[in-house]
Amino acid sequence: MKITKQPITRLDYCQYLVSSQINYTLTNFADHAEAFSHDKINRYLAGDRIAPHLVWENVKEQVVQCDNGYIVFDDTVIDKNYSHKIELVRRQYSGNAHNIIKGIGVVTCVYVNSVTEQFWVIDYRIYDPDGDGKTKLDHLRDMLTNCVYKKQLQFYAILMDTWYATKEIMLFIEKLKKVYYCPIKDNRQVDDSGGEQAYRRVDTLKWSEEERQRGKVVKVKGFPKDHKVKLFRVVLSTQRTDYVVTNDFTQNNTQAVQEGCSLRWKIEQFHRETKQVTGLEKCQCRKARIVRNHIGCAILVWVCLKQVAQKTKRTIYQVKHELLSDYLRHQLKLPTVKMVLA
Repeated sequence: MKITKQPITRLDYCQYLVSSQINYTLTNFADHAEAFSHDKINRYLAGDRIAPHLVWENVKEQVVQCDNGYIVFDDTVIDKNYSHKIELVRRQYSGNAHNIIKGIGVVTCVYVNSVTEQFWVIDYRIYDPDGDGKTKLDHLRDMLTNCVYKKQLQFYAILMDTWYATKEIMLFIEKLKKVYYCPIKDNRQVDDSGGEQAYRRVDTLKWSEEERQRGKVVKVKGFPKDHKVKLFRVVLSTQRTDYVVTNDFTQNNTQAVQEGCSLRWKIEQFHRETKQVTGLEKCQCRKARIVRNHIGCAILVWVCLKQVAQKTKRTIYQVKHELLSDYLRHQLKLPTVKMVLA
């Protein structure tokens, strides 16, 4: 009997990413779905247009906002180090690999409820300077503007990595009348003497006990003449000390700064989970439109899995891997291949 091939939808592809555990290729999908051929799946992904705004449309009813919430920005690199002809791939620094690799850059935006410590991805952008001429800083500006004016999110501050701690970004945030906290590199030049001494590296500054507890006001080199920020020395371990700047001059507690900045790691958790449970890095298609749609679907799948995890009080890994547990229970009860002994 001939099987009628039916059109594939976005929901079908997302369901495949939810269900598959290791192999996320189109060939594997077609091999396990009688209704869909490989060519049909490929044509669907080449013809759909999954835009970042779809993430917000699917997550906005889940987000629990609070006045002390945080907007967190960072980027991740989808590893394509062994790819030679996939579009959107470019050589760039990967924090995960601590090296320059071939990959696809994705700038992400996460909302964190500081009371419950729950978090939700609310936006993302694919880094493609050859296609749209935008830098990662441009993408951050676009997403932040969207958060403030279109989404109108309630939040206390913006958290960023050192990569985004530029004069342009910090002044842009101040123009929006928002607060930021971001670590700066150890070699950043600052002045804590009120202009009496030359600029020097932030990691060579002297700190009184009062300043260790409450921070100090400094001027960062390259900023407007009268522009000051508050600097905190956050000791994380014997091997690591972060220097965090903020435009919130009412903040006078280094411990509070450390606790707030620790929420920035929620976005690292999001990056790790998307790579491990959604097949984000596993697409082998070459065309940019297909790659973009795969990335969009993978992030939508994370949104779905995260919602199930929160409702059932499980981790996102438990939600994903317990699909295999159901399979094992079924096989133990009604084995497809029965074990026999001589």
